Amino acid sequence: MTKLAEALILRADCQKRLTQLEQRLLRNAKVQQGDQPTENPQALLGEINQVAGELTDWIQRINRTNIAVSLGDKSLADALAQRDVLKLQQGIYRRLAEAASIVMNQYSRSEVRFESTVDVATIQKRADELAQAYRDLDAQIQAVNWTADLL
Repeated sequence: MTKLAEALILRADCQKRLTQLEQRLLRNAKVQQGDQPTENPQALLGEINQVAGELTDWIQRINRTNIAVSLGDKSLADALAQRDVLKLQQGIYRRLAEAASIVMNQYSRSEVRFESTVDVATIQKRADELAQAYRDLDAQIQAVNWTADLL
């Protein structure tokens, strides 16, 4: 039986293959009059449709599995959503801390002085907490991925 982690790898492989097939198709979309394309665009389109079908199947099966598998008191799908939001929040806090950090490069008294509107240390601490929560949740998700059977 296929494990969820294996299906995720195969899904990524399909996505990569589609990108490569598209690049090959676009390179062969037009030729100089009288020349032949190096690859048959119709054959490439056929292969794209076949790989797209495989990808659809993997995505559907992964989604069904993510909903059915539990991670503590929530579904794996809910945990994935939570992890994604933690990553977004962490990035916002990190960028805020960076933007609010003041570097004084004052060359004269007439230059404008800036001051931070937030406590940078507190913001940085929150960013670190979010990063830790992300890592903890991601480790749990990865463990489930290698134990859960794909539906």
